[in-house]
Amino acid sequence: MEKTGNDWHRFGLIGKNIGYSFSKGYFTKKFKDLGLDQHSYENFDLPQIGDFEALKGQTDTIKGFNVTIPYKEAILPYLTTIDPEAEKIGAVNTIKVEGATFTGYNTDVYGFQQSLEPLLQPQHTKALILGTGGASKAVAYVLKALDIDYRLVSRRPRTDELGYDALTEEIMERHTIIVNCTPLGTYPNISEKPPIPYHFVHRGHLLFDLIYNPPKTAFLAEGEARGATISNGLRMLQLQAERAWEIWTTP
Repeated sequence: MEKTGNDWHRFGLIGKNIGYSFSKGYFTKKFKDLGLDQHSYENFDLPQIGDFEALKGQTDTIKGFNVTIPYKEAILPYLTTIDPEAEKIGAVNTIKVEGATFTGYNTDVYGFQQSLEPLLQPQHTKALILGTGGASKAVAYVLKALDIDYRLVSRRPRTDELGYDALTEEIMERHTIIVNCTPLGTYPNISEKPPIPYHFVHRGHLLFDLIYNPPKTAFLAEGEARGATISNGLRMLQLQAERAWEIWTTP
């Protein structure tokens, strides 16, 4: 079938080295289940964000994008408009295409909040966010909305951030939510993990990893071995994908 602007609806994922991605399989199955034979989903693996300009010339068929590492922040200058919430967050993971108009949204916020809230216990009042990329901005936005204090942890900390070597027993004890927003541990590098002092993790902690492949990262396995509550990012990803679909299909 010829993919013309009148009868074909293309969607896709923008990122770098994204052959592992969940999104293509998820939406391909969704389209099949819904009988949407004229819908397709593909990976747009861009070596650099400037390559997005070529995709902007294909708006006769492309109706929407998801955006992943490392372009959730870098994509912003290429958009026509940005949803107010996404603008506050400073990161976009969903783009709706309407002709020459590209509108950016952040559905990570919805996915993370809906995944996190059922896991929260009374002791979960402070959090450490590992990583400072686009995903961490959505996580920080949710924690602030839930009135949970947080600190950002980085390999190259700025004045308002913590370095990994600054994570003392006292800090680990007070911050009982630890969210991994780094790519460390993603398949195929499954032995990698953020360099936190895991010996201070205990059953009162909640370790949340935005990674979903593998289902149990080395980071989560360390937490589980010490009795902590653990969660990977699969449910978050499913929820944010469904919210993206709502955005793409709502007039």
